[in-house]
Amino acid sequence: MSKPNLGALSGAGVSIWLDDLSRERLTSGNLDELIRDWNVVGVTTNPTIFASALSKGESYDEQVRELSSRGADVEATIREVTTTDVRNACDKFRDIYNSTGGVDGRVSIEVDPRMAFDSDKTVAEAQDLWKTVDRPNLLVKIPATEAGIPAITKVIAEGISVNVTLIFSVERYEKVMEAYVAGLEQAKANGHDLRSIHSVASFFVSRVDTEIDKRLDKIGTDEATALKGKAALANAWIAYGAFEKTFQGERWEALEADGAHAQRPLWASTGVKDPSYSPTLYVDQLVVNDVVNTMPEKTLRAVADGGEITGDTVTGRAAEGQEVFDRLAAVGIDLQDVFVALETEGVEKFEKSWEELLETVKNQLAQLKG
Repeated sequence: MSKPNLGALSGAGVSIWLDDLSRERLTSGNLDELIRDWNVVGVTTNPTIFASALSKGESYDEQVRELSSRGADVEATIREVTTTDVRNACDKFRDIYNSTGGVDGRVSIEVDPRMAFDSDKTVAEAQDLWKTVDRPNLLVKIPATEAGIPAITKVIAEGISVNVTLIFSVERYEKVMEAYVAGLEQAKANGHDLRSIHSVASFFVSRVDTEIDKRLDKIGTDEATALKGKAALANAWIAYGAFEKTFQGERWEALEADGAHAQRPLWASTGVKDPSYSPTLYVDQLVVNDVVNTMPEKTLRAVADGGEITGDTVTGRAAEGQEVFDRLAAVGIDLQDVFVALETEGVEKFEKSWEELLETVKNQLAQLKG
């Protein structure tokens, strides 16, 4: 089945990843169809996605029952169930992984979000997930908190591929890229083959507009209202400019000569939250070669049906993005406060989802034990 808009997006160099995974997707043939007919070349997961998947239907009952009979506790059951889904998804994407030299065909799994502010625990969890899933096309997701930054370097240094998540500000993004480059330098010193190490940096988009639009509404002036729906794209355009600056020059070229891959920007949270905005806003305006856009199926279908893919809409727009930021500051938006609030909220949301996941599995195990 031809999907011209998705073909155009892929042709422009954007890797389309699905922002969702469940046992039902894996077993029903849905994920196979999205790979075959919808240009999907990767999948991302997070605690909210798994909490939702396990709370619906009966897809996990058999495995949970079997784990219960073996005496598995709640934490062990969650680890087994989630890594099984991710491992099976990795296998479905293995051909794409092989044909793209490891660039795509990737599946992401997140470290326990309760460890987001503990660097050592994050590293240990990342190591354990890497060994447990045991697939070369895995990406371990590490949040870009202050504690996450040194963890990124340590994990990359061990040859583990990483998806850095919950990036909201360009300032933090620059630290993420530095952590990745430093990790590659250490990996090289540790004797790892840099060609086998990949990373993406998940730069969150729609949540920036949601938070800033709310603050613009409170300000209420014509100047403030005129800026609604502009901040998220501006932020992403500035971020892409920072990406271009980082992955050039002598330091990077020395690593590249040894087979290192640039850490691709990944546009995350690309489903619009405001129904007055085009459902494809955070796809159409973020087209540039060699990036990832991970989108929920609703957004994927919206792009297929009505996306306006007109080629590169990112390169050279950092200055335009900065103008938007200057205007936001002029009307009274404290951007630093916005980004701190978004990071705090992001971690809290994933922690809450993890607690919901724990509660769901705890109840399932209790019912089985009668």
